Amino acid sequence: MFAYHVRLALLSLKKNPALTALIIGAFALGIGVCMTTLTVYYQMSNNPIVHKNDVLYAVALDSWDPVEPYDDDQPEQAPWELTWRDMMALRQSDIPTHHAAMFKGSFVVEPESDDMLPFEETVRMTDGGFFSLFDIPFQYGAPWDMTADENGEYVVVLNREMNEKLFGGQNSVGRTLLLDKLSFTVTGVIDNWNPAPKYYDVNNGAFDNAEQMFMPLTVAFPLERFSDGNTNCWKDEDINDYQAFLNSECVWFQYWAQLDAPEQKARYQDFLDAYVMEQKQLGRFERPLNNRLTPVDEWLQVRQVVADDSKVLLGVSFMFLAVCLFNTVGLLLAKFIGKSGEIGLRRALGASRTAVFEQQLVEVGVIGVAGGLLGLGLAVLGLRAVRKIYIGLDQLVDLTSIDVSMVLAALGISIAASVLAGLYPAWRVCRVSPASYLKTQ
Repeated sequence: MFAYHVRLALLSLKKNPALTALIIGAFALGIGVCMTTLTVYYQMSNNPIVHKNDVLYAVALDSWDPVEPYDDDQPEQAPWELTWRDMMALRQSDIPTHHAAMFKGSFVVEPESDDMLPFEETVRMTDGGFFSLFDIPFQYGAPWDMTADENGEYVVVLNREMNEKLFGGQNSVGRTLLLDKLSFTVTGVIDNWNPAPKYYDVNNGAFDNAEQMFMPLTVAFPLERFSDGNTNCWKDEDINDYQAFLNSECVWFQYWAQLDAPEQKARYQDFLDAYVMEQKQLGRFERPLNNRLTPVDEWLQVRQVVADDSKVLLGVSFMFLAVCLFNTVGLLLAKFIGKSGEIGLRRALGASRTAVFEQQLVEVGVIGVAGGLLGLGLAVLGLRAVRKIYIGLDQLVDLTSIDVSMVLAALGISIAASVLAGLYPAWRVCRVSPASYLKTQ
């Protein structure tokens, strides 16, 4: 019966191609605009490491000003980053399966090739546990070992793109690289890895590209390196040298820990609380106890990775779809009333109102599928336009890509919207008495 309804729907659509094209175009325009914004919103709010969401935590300690909260909009939250002394204390714990402190730095790279000029490159200063913590794949080699962390050895991990740039994509493990005129040894090359959003450090651009170079955190301190990212201080302190800066209450380190079991998480929470209580005895941490372990999905929400204007834009796009549907209701009503004679004849030959109603809904469903497919094409063009506006940001390739779930969502929204728009016209034409139309046939 369904196949019969589909055949009748296709025949009906062919009878008035201009009106059919207008209805499908209205649907497609609404779906195209809606799916463009929905795709970007969906990708922006995506959790790139959802498979570890229940074991991976951002660590926060509330060492901030006792008078004012770190974030006025979210006064219950602790600072997003840690001080140097707190970070060093947390690194001593063996409770987490993996853990890593980190900050954003930079070095001048001096390539081996005379054809390439030196250039400044962003570097992720971190611990060796970073790579296991975030399940980072390797093309060549491996991360540096714990000894390199302890001794601040001059080793570096490159990503695939940087390895292509410096070594032509060859296995560069064991090769040396001059960074700020210091010789670093390559221990590994990361395979394709560029999470969007960059959940492990949303402080410095949630949709910036992942770093192309990584080196031990402990390299930074003898070289007196400061963060190229966020550094926030609340207290007037006499900071005359680098060591005084390290000992200050300025926060500039991100910290993540992997806790695989509830008991492990509870032990780590107790460890954090005990540490802060100890520091309170020394005159620090004057705010109420507020140590937080935040999973990735909640962290992205707390840090408001998806901006409010993106949510507003998404709402506006659905409102535009609603306007398209409202206009389509009138077009469908005109189309269905225009074939009342045919419907009256079917009724006279024994077709029930239910059968006629179902026939009209199948017809608008076919229109919805056609509109959804055309709308997907418009959405692809819209996303390409967004990509061209922000040339140079590799993350946009992911943020503006339509995956299978978005295709299914587009078709589902289109069919549901078309059926919703067709309910009143279909009901209206079924209520028409067939007798008056039979007299005119």
